[in-house]
Amino acid sequence: MTTRDITAEQFNDTITDNDIVLVDFWASWCGPCKQFAPTFAASSEEHPDVVYVKVDTEAEHELAAAADIRSIPTLMAFKKGKLVFNQAGALRPAQLEELVQRIKEFDIDAAISAQSNGEAE
Repeated sequence: MTTRDITAEQFNDTITDNDIVLVDFWASWCGPCKQFAPTFAASSEEHPDVVYVKVDTEAEHELAAAADIRSIPTLMAFKKGKLVFNQAGALRPAQLEELVQRIKEFDIDAAISAQSNGEAE
C-alpha cells in the first residue's frame, strides 16, 4: 500500500471506514517533513493492512486548524475511528515500526469499554 494525499472532505470517511489509519500532516517547505516522507512511505509498504495518508497543511488550512496542528510534521494514528496517537516531530524508522506494532496490538474496544465504565480517565 502506498501513501495518498487526502483532503478535508475525505478525512472523516478515511478514518472511520478503515481499521487503522496513520495521518502525516506536512508542508512542502518543511525540512523535517521531507526527511520523514521516505520513512512514512517505506512503512506503508511494510504494512498493507494500515492506511497511510498525508495532509498538506498548506492546501488544507481548515483541516489543520480543526486537528489543532501547531507543528509539522505531526503524526496522528486512528484505530476504529478513534485517535490513539498524536505527536509532532519526525519519527525514525524503528520508532515508526514500534508505533505501528503497538497500535495493531492495542485493544481499542477494551479501552472504550473501560472508559465508558469509568475505569479510565
